[in-house]
Amino acid sequence: MRSTILAAASMSLLFSMPALADGGVAARDTPGAKPQYVLISFDNSGSNELWDRSRALAQRSNAKFTYFLSCVFLIDQSDRKSYQAPGQAPGRSNIGFATSKQDIAKRLDNIWRARNEGNEIASHACGHFDGKNWTKADWQRELVTYKQVLTGAWAKYGSDAEPEGWKHFVADEIRGFRAPYLSEGPALISALRAQGYAFDGSGVSRGPALPVHSGGIYQFGLPTISEGPQNRPVIAMDYNLYVRHSGAVERPDQLNVFEGRAYDAFKGAFDRQYQGQRIPFQIGLHFTLMNGDAYWRALERFTEEVCNKADVRCTTYSQYLKETGGVAMPVARAEVSQPAAKGGI
Repeated sequence: MRSTILAAASMSLLFSMPALADGGVAARDTPGAKPQYVLISFDNSGSNELWDRSRALAQRSNAKFTYFLSCVFLIDQSDRKSYQAPGQAPGRSNIGFATSKQDIAKRLDNIWRARNEGNEIASHACGHFDGKNWTKADWQRELVTYKQVLTGAWAKYGSDAEPEGWKHFVADEIRGFRAPYLSEGPALISALRAQGYAFDGSGVSRGPALPVHSGGIYQFGLPTISEGPQNRPVIAMDYNLYVRHSGAVERPDQLNVFEGRAYDAFKGAFDRQYQGQRIPFQIGLHFTLMNGDAYWRALERFTEEVCNKADVRCTTYSQYLKETGGVAMPVARAEVSQPAAKGGI
């Protein structure tokens, strides 16, 4: 369990954060009302098909998303040995590399378009290794590599001229992080602080919780939510639902059942906050389809239904911090054991 630290908003940090699009503080059409924040994020952010699908969802739902991007998807397979993770041989990655230079060019275009549409690009490190035993120096090496890969990606793989502002975007706007497998620790937080990051989204909380401001970093936790006929707690992330529903084995014959259960879990957890304290509600998905596309379909139903409400703000982590002035509470977030890997793939 992470130690509890009395939170204090760091205004200098917030003032230095990029002003993403759609920046009003008040809820739409409800002056003075306390909005219900919903923070929806995607891990890995590889598949161009899912980039297109998620951007379309954001646009029709009046939502903004946070994309935790893995940098190996901006490295061509032929260039894989240019990347070396701490403790690994050159050219190794747990999630592979990009399939072609054309694939990277399309992904770069999606990243830039998503950013310009007001979504947030954040870091999911590079090769998706479990860094629970990494030192601060190891994490700093991975973080520096990440920025180097992104900085040079457009010049190396882009299909047209590098857009003005790309390097500034990489250097100054990528301020958030989520660890692969949600595998966090003091060494990671120290490295993030040293590298100028503003927030970490690697934690898990018992139900929706405000972030904790600890070690100079705002630390968010994906909540456990009630799910299924017995209302058992599960992390609000697709992989954990996948493990719960089918033991991480594909069951496309049960797609509609699993979609319904995921939607009911998302909507039930949202409603409890919307009708109660209005603590921010977080959902995490991957750019991987599981049990068909049950969890993406559940998210699409949920987002289309709630994000257009006048007093709901479906926005990014950085925009949430900006709009709330970095409000955080002395809430201890206990990490909750789940079957298989806590944070999935």
